[in-house]
Amino acid sequence: MAFGGFSKNQASQPMAEINMVPLIDVMLVLLVIFIVAAPMLTHAVSVELPKASSTPEDSKPEVVHLTVDAAGAVYWNDRVVDEATWRASMAEASAKPKQPELRIRADGKVAYRKIAELMSDAASAGMTRIGFVTEPKQP
Repeated sequence: MAFGGFSKNQASQPMAEINMVPLIDVMLVLLVIFIVAAPMLTHAVSVELPKASSTPEDSKPEVVHLTVDAAGAVYWNDRVVDEATWRASMAEASAKPKQPELRIRADGKVAYRKIAELMSDAASAGMTRIGFVTEPKQP
């Protein structure tokens, strides 16, 4: 350790060594805290959990394909429908106990307002599972 002296002939210079004592004190206090706290963290309450003999249901939801071609015609599962028909079909599909997934597939030349209208109609009918079908970009 380096201590400053009281002699007058030495110029007062800053100490160039790090005082490690406070750092060691802090580390020892943290070590004691962890030693005391560690047994409290491993204490567990034994609970006898109930046994279940059911198997999970692994059924895929029904999928409805809603397609819009370049001319703006709408197809509900490959069947041409008009606006009133697709709204009625959406309301009927959303009323099912296991709601189907609506997959919207649109031509790239279709105006966005047509897609927004379909999405708005689906949300108004109560459909919550809506997705888009796209094709991957070719290299």
